[in-house]
Amino acid sequence: MRSVPLRAPPMYRPPPLVAAPPPDPKGPTVTSLLTDTAARRPDVDRRVIIGGVDTHLDTHVAAALDARGVELGTRSFPADPSGYRSLLAWLRSLGPVERIGVEGTGAYGVGLARYLARQGVAVVEVDRPNRQQRRKVGKSDPLDALAAARAALSGAASGQAKGRDGAVEAIRVLRVARRSAAHDRVRAISQLRAVVATSPDQLRESLRHLPRARLVSTCGALRPGAEIDVLSATKHALRELARRVQRLEEELVRLDDVLEPLVVAAAPALVALHALGPETVGALLVAAGDNPGRIRTEAAFAQLCGVAPLPASSGRVVRHRLNRGGDRSANSALWRIVLIRMRTDERTRAYVARRTTEGLSKLEIMRCLKRFVAREVFAHLPSTLERRATTELLGEPLVAQELGTPGVLGAGAKEAGQVVLGRERTVPAQREELSALAGRVLGQAEGAHNGDVAGTDQVAIEA
Repeated sequence: MRSVPLRAPPMYRPPPLVAAPPPDPKGPTVTSLLTDTAARRPDVDRRVIIGGVDTHLDTHVAAALDARGVELGTRSFPADPSGYRSLLAWLRSLGPVERIGVEGTGAYGVGLARYLARQGVAVVEVDRPNRQQRRKVGKSDPLDALAAARAALSGAASGQAKGRDGAVEAIRVLRVARRSAAHDRVRAISQLRAVVATSPDQLRESLRHLPRARLVSTCGALRPGAEIDVLSATKHALRELARRVQRLEEELVRLDDVLEPLVVAAAPALVALHALGPETVGALLVAAGDNPGRIRTEAAFAQLCGVAPLPASSGRVVRHRLNRGGDRSANSALWRIVLIRMRTDERTRAYVARRTTEGLSKLEIMRCLKRFVAREVFAHLPSTLERRATTELLGEPLVAQELGTPGVLGAGAKEAGQVVLGRERTVPAQREELSALAGRVLGQAEGAHNGDVAGTDQVAIEA
């Protein structure tokens, strides 16, 4: 048998070495990596500036990014009109500003948001940074400003900031004063009844069975006397608490005299609906804001009010859960509307009776009704009526997401609607036609929402 000589395997020859650039003594940075990546993408315009602002009481810290996310710098400015001008001038010196993410547009950043809106800059409302992410990278004002800018760039923050320079802002500040007065009045009445319950026997027996209004007037007219003992001190306390209640009631009357005409003038269509008064309408208007078109669909408005159930499905289980977020003041207003309609509205009472026979609890039925009322309220918001009138003026069908009816809004109508609904209302004929159409659309809205709420029943019940 012939032997086959063994051959050694071919020797491995590595590729020729290429001289590498000298390493950066500071090590690679995120900015350098983004810059290298951006250099290979000439299709993106680096001149577009995305800003982010971390707002505080005395200073605002701004950060600037280009369209690729490369950090261009951070700077601090005073929180006053001159600081607002300097902040915007600094961002514009880097390039054309596309949008600015501002943290706290309803608190420390409200002045800056107003100024930017007047200058025609798109302002995006940014929530506070994620706490888990903050633990990894640390906390500082420049880091928070960069996080706001990156949220505006990525689309994680895309909500338009509320406009706070119109009638709704006036309603909001008056409601702040009214809410605190009403809260203090309730506390004073509770304290008054508690003191009556623990007062000496001869005083307690004369006051304990009186109704609230008579109790307040009687205690307000008490005469403690010159001698200070337990009975006299109790009368002093009852008189002061009763007079405090009377002062707060007078304050509430004064605030209502100013607030109610504002609410009626801002949203006459809402006040005309059944079970909607100035208090509930004011809460819903404050939740929606001054900006026309800030909330474009009734589903978004329901989500804002916390009445849109959230999906909680997993595997074979398909269900929804209760939404505990949103504007709780608006949610409370919807609850009060539903509660009144369940007692006084025949259509609502018939619906409650039908759903009760189907095995639903009262809470489940109220969730369905709150979702329906949110849809009805959205259809009568001033911005919705104006947008619907504009759409009809342009000869286009109504938006399906807004009214729950079939229809598609064309691109041309959207562009024209932005001009008509924006600041450039310069054509008198358009304004007259819109005013006439708004009344007609208001009448059509009643018929569009008089149907059953079966479309949202099952989802709301599962919450």
